[in-house]
Amino acid sequence: MKVLIVDDEEMIRAVLREYIEFEGGEADEAQDGMEAVKKCRDNRYDVVLMDVMMPKLDGFSAVKEIRKFSDMPVIMLSARGEEYDKLFGFELGSDDYVTKPFSPKEVMARIHAVMKRAGGEKKARDVYEFEGLKIDMAGRNVYVDGRRAELTPKEYELLFYFVENEGVALTRERLLNQVWGYDFYGDDRTVDTHVKMLRGNLKEYRKFIVTLRGLGYKFET
Repeated sequence: MKVLIVDDEEMIRAVLREYIEFEGGEADEAQDGMEAVKKCRDNRYDVVLMDVMMPKLDGFSAVKEIRKFSDMPVIMLSARGEEYDKLFGFELGSDDYVTKPFSPKEVMARIHAVMKRAGGEKKARDVYEFEGLKIDMAGRNVYVDGRRAELTPKEYELLFYFVENEGVALTRERLLNQVWGYDFYGDDRTVDTHVKMLRGNLKEYRKFIVTLRGLGYKFET
């Protein structure tokens, strides 16, 4: 995940950068619309977070210029929440619109949603097979050496999230946020307990869920 953060407020750029990098992404920054257009010409980003009110070139004008040469997803950030501004942004080709003040977690959720719609994240297949482990996403079934494994709903969700993010280091906090939801009030032990149960049901294929000491887990085949 590579994101360009465009905002003339350094604090906002710093906060968003921290959240993006925490989730294993890469963040680039621009202080105004002109710099953003130049960076978008020279680089390919999965998502551009574009503030509206900026010096030199405002966000709407920057999006208009970017759309002349690129279809990369753009999420507008603005303190102005008027319907006209939102509609104008969409007409210019923006993919989403977030009103300030915003929660960084909400912005991250919007980023993932936009990336999925744009195909920037790995598109889910219906069936995954790793040696004798078969995972049927559509049918919501898991087979271990041909025998169906009986998993709890949360174990299914946890395994599916692992598989969809194969090879990605996943922190316990990220797993809590993505599998249990941002509003869930739990701690790291919730994740560890469910991983332990999931590993037990996967038998020898528990080896695919690797513990990252002091961080979290990774699904690695």
